[in-house]
Amino acid sequence: MNQPETFEATLVSTRPVTPRVKELVFERADGKPFTFRSGQWVSLVLPLRDEKDRPLRRAYSVASVPGQSPRFELVVTRVDGGRGSTFLTDAPVGTRLEVKGPQGLFHRLTDAGPSLFVATGTGVAPFRGMIHDALAAGGDTPLWVLFGVRSPADALYRDEFEALEKAHPRLRFMLSMSRPPPEWTGLRGYVQTHALGVWRELAKQGRPHAYICGVKKMLLEVREVLKKDGGAERQQLHLESYD
Repeated sequence: MNQPETFEATLVSTRPVTPRVKELVFERADGKPFTFRSGQWVSLVLPLRDEKDRPLRRAYSVASVPGQSPRFELVVTRVDGGRGSTFLTDAPVGTRLEVKGPQGLFHRLTDAGPSLFVATGTGVAPFRGMIHDALAAGGDTPLWVLFGVRSPADALYRDEFEALEKAHPRLRFMLSMSRPPPEWTGLRGYVQTHALGVWRELAKQGRPHAYICGVKKMLLEVREVLKKDGGAERQQLHLESYD
């Protein structure tokens, strides 16, 4: 297996996508295309030191769609007291960092039948590229997204997913809110409470695979309910933890 490449990248733009999440666009300093497979991540080397006086590193899934551009997008949640996330969300355009990647084996299987993508927060980042790739490849295999957030303001890329849903009948985008406004008529609560029902419904269209990304507690709970009550086998469940 080839070792991930190490290169320098410059921060070329930033924008808030939720009150606590920023999208950061980096560009390879050498101008070469940043080639990756949807679902992979990169490691950033920050100009900070950890508790053992080593360079502070932070890993983030690539949120952009694969192509031949030298640019790639990351989404970073600002964590209270988090040195890495504070540095990145405060970083000015022009900041140059060492990057190692792409890395990881969290991919959608192209011939695996119906796909369920379960995410919370920035865990939706790797699914953005996966879904664009799947739609571009054509076909009619169902692609269902179950995305959990606290409130409408926290639903990053919501407009994009809803536009894709309107354009592609095989894509279904389900948003569940744990702290919804009174007027919200969609799903309520954590994605753990809805995953089994969605899985069973999707299974009527073929043998599904689930791709689950977010905090470990959610991952383990969704995996357990799909295995115990949904009849899912290990090979049908693909997990990527953010903590």
